[in-house]
Amino acid sequence: MPNSDEWLVFLGTAIVFAVTPGPALLYVLARSLNGGRREGVLSALGNSIGTTGHVLAAAAGLSALLAASPALFLAVKFMGAAYLALLGLLAIRNRRGQVGTGPAASPGGTRSPVLQGVVVEMLNPKTALYFMALLPHFVHPERAAPSVVFCLLGVVVVVIALTTDVVVALTAGRLHRRLAADVRWQVRQRAGSGVVMIGLGTFVAVT
Repeated sequence: MPNSDEWLVFLGTAIVFAVTPGPALLYVLARSLNGGRREGVLSALGNSIGTTGHVLAAAAGLSALLAASPALFLAVKFMGAAYLALLGLLAIRNRRGQVGTGPAASPGGTRSPVLQGVVVEMLNPKTALYFMALLPHFVHPERAAPSVVFCLLGVVVVVIALTTDVVVALTAGRLHRRLAADVRWQVRQRAGSGVVMIGLGTFVAVT
């Protein structure tokens, strides 16, 4: 287990990881602006489930395989980029659907923000590499079983990231509620969310 000084360093890096804009955080922002607080919070929950999957993969050593295989890393990265771009294209295509008449259509044209959040985060190989690069520094086999420590530290990261995502969802959802009656804003916002998703997918693919 980490000592007290290591805990401070670990928590600091976890907070930086959580607040740094990336596919998951920007996805929550787009869903919240488009569908309100409920969709945003559900998207944040999906992200946390996806992040938990990365934690379990790291604890089982699967993330090391991803880090050691450039071909596998690129395959996962491009799949994630393509999925984000697809969500963006669907958001632009559906930008006029149900405007001002009920629940907003989701960026991806589906009613499952949780599932989308899981997929967005699971197809983000940089999260896997984050856990592989960070967590081993705080694992001391002579003190506790590495897999147990991996899972414990991973849960801490998930909780911090989920808290950040929920704050973003609630803040952006509040803005959505204020502007929901503006039909032109809804159409432009959906198109803008789509452009952001496509841009994010492009960024993921080239970095």
